[in-house]
Amino acid sequence: MKKVISILCFFVMSLSFAQVKWMTMEEAVNAQKIQPKKILVDFYADWCAPCKTMEKNTYGNPVIADFLNQNFYPVKFNAEEKKTIEIFGRKFTNPNTPQKKGRNSLHDFTQFMNVGSVPSTVFLDEAGGPITILQGELSAKELEPYLSLISENLYKKIKTRLEWEDYQKKFKSNIKE
Repeated sequence: MKKVISILCFFVMSLSFAQVKWMTMEEAVNAQKIQPKKILVDFYADWCAPCKTMEKNTYGNPVIADFLNQNFYPVKFNAEEKKTIEIFGRKFTNPNTPQKKGRNSLHDFTQFMNVGSVPSTVFLDEAGGPITILQGELSAKELEPYLSLISENLYKKIKTRLEWEDYQKKFKSNIKE
């Protein structure tokens, strides 16, 4: 009986600590070649407080983490990354020009994805083409309908604001408060 209780406690604890299995952009693009899936890119910066809140509360939510791991290739990308990456047949760098004032310069890939601020969430289709970008901090409840909409290709059917509002009203969240 003690073993059963111990196993159940371990199982419940492991569910509450679900984590997103983050990949690099290169890993996600290569994985798409083997098994096509959409990519979610979380653009962040080390100094960004809302980014840290999203990491803990949004991506740390077990429902969100599980959904991402099953339906997307999740990528975490530092918008001010210093390393060169090579994807989509191109090299992306961060020149980090000395005349840049304020924060560090944005990586070329960040600019290529039209990300001008962090946090930003970018969705790419199975071929690496852009679907949409969500700018700003999102709670788990705010992100969840987008994950479902995009993973199930429902975004292709929604053409008007009214259709989007109707989708949101009908959406049933799996997040318990």
